[in-house]
Amino acid sequence: MTTREKILKAVLENQPASTPPPEVFFFPQETGNLSDKFADTLISIGGRAIVVQGLDAIGPLLPKYFDTTRRIATNIPELAGTAGLISQDVDPHSFQDIEVMLMRAHFGIAENGAVWITEQLMGQRILPFIPQHLAVVISASDIVPTMQQAYQRIGSARYRFGSFIAGPSKTADIEQALVLGAHGPRTMTAFIVH
Repeated sequence: MTTREKILKAVLENQPASTPPPEVFFFPQETGNLSDKFADTLISIGGRAIVVQGLDAIGPLLPKYFDTTRRIATNIPELAGTAGLISQDVDPHSFQDIEVMLMRAHFGIAENGAVWITEQLMGQRILPFIPQHLAVVISASDIVPTMQQAYQRIGSARYRFGSFIAGPSKTADIEQALVLGAHGPRTMTAFIVH
């Protein structure tokens, strides 16, 4: 028996007794319009929320909010006519000039204005973090009230990489000067699809 095997055997033989997990208290679910609460919260943290009636309504709105003379990319096939479609096989070094990245989010959280995105929807992990402006697309029916419900929703899911993203990137120095877009997208827009 190797030293490694001896150590692992000793660890296995000296496990503490199993105890049931603690009971989790869940706060009462919020009532009301979660889409409106999500939008209000996202706006309060520096983001933008735009309600649309379908994916086809997003394209005409882009010139109002973004510089469309620059590179706009998406990994949503339905928006290929609106923006350049990026496949998962593209060299990530080619993303350096993306002005706006349009991508789906699995769901949003009303209490903090965050969205949950995994690598499955990102395509490549760099895509939500490299553009100047991030635009996420979520369904109004996919907004949960609190982080407790968000963790319930992702608790048993299997994914390699995921991230909660709330608003544009922010940092503050010791003098409390808040800087938006210091180390990530300067803006975050959520297109809430009804």
